[in-house]
Amino acid sequence: MRVFNTLSGRKEEFKPLEEGKVKMYVCGPTVYNLIHIGNARPMIVFDTVRRYMEYKGYEVNFVSNFTDVDDKIIKAALEEGVDASVISERYIEECKKDMKGMNVREATFHPKATEEIDGMIEMIKTLIDKDYAYVGEDKTVYFRTRRFKDYGKLSHKNIDDLRGGNRSLLVSGEDQKDDPLDFVLWKPKKEGEPYWESPWCDGRPGWHIECSVMSRKYLGESIDIHAGGEDLVFPHHENEIAQSEACNGKEFARYWLHNAFLNIDNKKMSKSLGNFFTVRDISEKYDLSVLRFFMLSAHYRMPLNFSRELMDAAKNSLDRISKGVSNLKYLIENSDHEDMDKEEEEKLLKARKFTEEFEEAMDDDFNTADAITAVFNNVKFVNINCLATNSRSYLNENLSQLLKLCDILGLKVEKDEELLDSKIEDMIEERTLARKNKDFKRADEIRDELLSKGIVLEDTREGVKWHRA
Repeated sequence: MRVFNTLSGRKEEFKPLEEGKVKMYVCGPTVYNLIHIGNARPMIVFDTVRRYMEYKGYEVNFVSNFTDVDDKIIKAALEEGVDASVISERYIEECKKDMKGMNVREATFHPKATEEIDGMIEMIKTLIDKDYAYVGEDKTVYFRTRRFKDYGKLSHKNIDDLRGGNRSLLVSGEDQKDDPLDFVLWKPKKEGEPYWESPWCDGRPGWHIECSVMSRKYLGESIDIHAGGEDLVFPHHENEIAQSEACNGKEFARYWLHNAFLNIDNKKMSKSLGNFFTVRDISEKYDLSVLRFFMLSAHYRMPLNFSRELMDAAKNSLDRISKGVSNLKYLIENSDHEDMDKEEEEKLLKARKFTEEFEEAMDDDFNTADAITAVFNNVKFVNINCLATNSRSYLNENLSQLLKLCDILGLKVEKDEELLDSKIEDMIEERTLARKNKDFKRADEIRDELLSKGIVLEDTREGVKWHRA
């Protein structure tokens, strides 16, 4: 298996630190609102990487955090007049709903920043003791960027060229930095903000320190894979490396994987351009399995363009696979004998080459686009070679292979039993009543249940309308 390592800028053979085990950390969302489809790409991509690693026999410890203290969360809380934790907990739950819809599996651990403050304080103490950090006059704590000699090794830029990309949040005392590139580890509290006690002041952590601490706690001082969107290469991941390696004295992560950007109709996603979509927006028009298929239809390191036309094409492609699965299941139910004849045994040997094609694609830096091509080749084979047979074992072997490949990609291709229109109307009526009684939890449960069965609801001025996905 070869993976493209951002650190080296080339493909490398994957060799885990510990044989048979993979320690993997993926930066998760900041939970101040519903996740958008840009958030969805790394979730889907690296869930697929995890699935393939497990298929190859690795035991994967997969950690993905929730950033639940942040300026945007605090702003939303102040606007609603509630505690910041109310906002973060609300959107953690909504994020989990969307992840379930996209068939993204729960991480081994989903740590929250606010639950790891003690570990952050301890790491900052160590960095100060090693003279990698210092306390400003207003008690802001900064990391001495130039003291870490390898700073810039991930983004492959000279340290003096990196100043313009620094996303450290502006705080009081910014002019107290020893160097403009130094970044914040701990910041003093502001009026109305959540804060924690520390040896330096009451305040809260900077953004970068949380992932270094969570990764070390749940995976150890050195890990196999650290992943996220390419927008995180600098400064977030660069700063994580500096903090972690300065503190621990060890290589932080062996392989760095980054997915490329997602554009909307060939433009950057932006609320001001009116082309900003949440995953929930998409779920009102498509089953989220279509979104997953769409995300995997291109290599993860290639920029991906999102449009209604491309989503419709993804839906049609996924339907072709589902139809192939349905045809096989129908033939199995109606087959009249068990054993294969010699010709079917020979055909089955040919069919197994699609698993080889699939693995070859995935072993080449998780090339899901070519892996999907192998799945389509398998479906084509099934349509040509299975319709005229009555051998249950032959059909089952073909079905098993096809479902296995789809499962590695996290694609749901088995249709649930179709609901009758009258049953749908009854459930919509129950949902309407639940909303009227402000039982929004039950209303959401009904909507999600219908969506899982391929029924998409749309709330319009004329009332609730539905259609089959």
